[in-house]
This record gives sequence, structure tokens and C-alpha cells, in this order.
Amino acid sequence: MIQATPRPGAFLPAFPRLLRGVIRRLPVAPPSFALALALNRLLLPRLTSSMRAELSGRAVELEVSDVGLRCLMVLGPNGFRVAPAAAPVALRISAAAAIFWSLLQGRDDPDTMFFDRSLVMEGDTEFGLLLKNTLDAIGPILPASPRELFTRRSG
Repeated sequence: MIQATPRPGAFLPAFPRLLRGVIRRLPVAPPSFALALALNRLLLPRLTSSMRAELSGRAVELEVSDVGLRCLMVLGPNGFRVAPAAAPVALRISAAAAIFWSLLQGRDDPDTMFFDRSLVMEGDTEFGLLLKNTLDAIGPILPASPRELFTRRSG
């Protein structure tokens, strides 16, 4: 019998449905603020001024589908920040937590994940391709070792 290769995170227990429902009802601002801080530390210093200009001003919603967590971000002149609740969303990206983690570490190809539907993008296709190509150009967002997260200097 041939066994399929397990998907990233297949070893993780299923996130409880009840807890996912509670998280889905929570305000978007607190996790969005935490994500903005992380992106300003890990991603912003690696974006050139032209990359920043091309990606600025458009709201992106990230959904961690298996957890029920949503974040709404926009890149502005001073870095990433929580997008206003009424801002039109240019791009929605949805995936399970393990998929996002794998992408952040550069272990998996986003194109493959998109075509096998483990990563879903909806909205402005041109903006989505620009974002994807920008992230491909700078490489993995997370450093090779967890220790680097706390020692990397921005700028």
C-alpha cells in the first residue's frame, strides 16, 4: 500500500472547533497589531524603497483558516499597521497555520500550495502576483534559527 506524504503540520492535533468559533468572533485589531510589529521587524528592513512604494496603501487580509484567526494589514509610509476596518480589502490570503509557517520558513513553494488549494488567494490578481514575487525575491521571512529572531537588527 502506498501512503501519501503528510501535509505540513499533519502531526498537529486538530484545532478544536469550539475554540475556532470563539477566535473567529474576536476583534481583528489585536492580532493585526501583533502581526504589524512582527512584519516591521522581520520584513520591512528587507524591502527596497521601490518594493515599499508598490505594496503601500492596499489592505491585505490574512486568515489562518484552521484557527479562525484573521489579520488586516496595510503598508504605509511608517511601516506595517492595522488597516482600518472599513478599508477595502485588495487581497485575501487564507491557509492553515502549518502552511503559513512553512511558507515563512521558505520550506515550500507558494505556487504548488496555491495550485493544490492549501493556500487560497482572492482579490486583485495583479497585486497578489506583485506581493508573491516580492516575497520570492527577498527569500524566507523567518531566520534559519529561532535565536536570530531576537538578535537581528532592523535597518
